[in-house]
Amino acid sequence: QVQLEESGGGLVQAGGSLRLSCAASGRPFRLYAMGWFRQAPGKEREFVAAISRISGSTFYTDSVKGRFTISRDNAKNTVYLQMNSLKPEDTAVYYCAGGSSYPSAQRLEYDYWGQGTQVTVSS
Repeated sequence: QVQLEESGGGLVQAGGSLRLSCAASGRPFRLYAMGWFRQAPGKEREFVAAISRISGSTFYTDSVKGRFTISRDNAKNTVYLQMNSLKPEDTAVYYCAGGSSYPSAQRLEYDYWGQGTQVTVSS
């Protein structure tokens, strides 16, 4: 079992930046690919970014490429999402996901989820 806890959300103006963190506890963090998803009000939860277990290969949804960066520190059991040039359409609850054997964009590939952290971008 893995427990995930996100932090770092908040209110920011358009064009600003935030860094989300996801701290993992339980089974060895390095065993899993990790992902970030988000869910806006009235919408489905969607893939944002993912990172592989060891090599650190990263993948992004098109709408955040060039603005968001996912990274991980296996020594600290933490995955990060650096979000720059934020837009109002980035407003959502952001969820950390783990437990996949590869960096997938599919929610069903992940066994573990955090409780989410709210990101609000004002125009």
